[in-house]
Amino acid sequence: MKFVFYWTFFYLAIGITLADPAKDQVLSQRVQQLIDWSSRKSVIRLNSDKFRQYVRGPPKNYSVIVMLTALSPSRGCQVCKYAHEEFTIVANSWRYAQSWTSSLFFAMVDFDEGSDVFSMLKQNSAPVFIHFPAKGQPKKGDIMDIHRVGFQAEVMARWITERTDIQIRVFRPPNYSWTLVLGILMSMAVGVLYLKRSSLDFIYNKKSWGICTTTIIFAMISGQMWNHIRGPPFLHKHPNSANFMYIYPGADFQFIAETFIIYIMYAAIVGSVVLLNEAHLSSKIDASKRKVIALSGIGIFAIFFSFLLSIFRSKYNGYPYSFMFR
Repeated sequence: MKFVFYWTFFYLAIGITLADPAKDQVLSQRVQQLIDWSSRKSVIRLNSDKFRQYVRGPPKNYSVIVMLTALSPSRGCQVCKYAHEEFTIVANSWRYAQSWTSSLFFAMVDFDEGSDVFSMLKQNSAPVFIHFPAKGQPKKGDIMDIHRVGFQAEVMARWITERTDIQIRVFRPPNYSWTLVLGILMSMAVGVLYLKRSSLDFIYNKKSWGICTTTIIFAMISGQMWNHIRGPPFLHKHPNSANFMYIYPGADFQFIAETFIIYIMYAAIVGSVVLLNEAHLSSKIDASKRKVIALSGIGIFAIFFSFLLSIFRSKYNGYPYSFMFR
């Protein structure tokens, strides 16, 4: 009996010893394949079979950040395009960093190429960012909450650091369009000053400077600079109802049309305050007209400020304030 036991133990030990090199070889081939793919493109494009093999299937000693997306124009996911750009910036920053190792890879699964992956992960929307750790299954914190924190590259890099302890310094590609625009504006200003060099009284006009200043301020606080950096679409057409969306329902994104709406609201609110000020200080206007101006200012302020609060409520979940409109 002892003889049989010893021989059984001996064969099991030999089997385990022989199995380990085979497992290591499979893991080495798998990692090398991922390295080859990431050397061509920092974001590896996976279908359903490759996802099961390289992301979910053992053996694995690396983490994978997977983006679930729908980039086909027929899907109508405008946000997916910009989320993919931010994801690619983070992947490139990691791939070309001096601290790069094969412990972390970036991959994406498009709905048209892996719809069953969405079903497997119980995801019915896009984009979604999931961290698949080297050991075990993704936990609650391994799904990035883009509705709360957004999907900007810097935010994504911080989230990856929290999940993997890997530091990624984000490098954005240079954008020279603003420098070009600034150069053109300065050239135009110099040209106007040269043509009007004999009469420069307009430089001391307070109203002109006030209009220019408020125009720039409205542009900055309404999100025009964000539009310049991110390049969002003008608006969005819903693929199912064919209705147009002018306000993006979330704090992590916006449309160009949305910023113009906010611009007009800010201008109307400031204009209403100007009317109230004029009604109070203008002694040359009779009392009845001053009353009309004051009531107009109050009405404009109340209406547009209420609309502004309702937009904030639609974009920021849990925003507690409202007035007249919800």
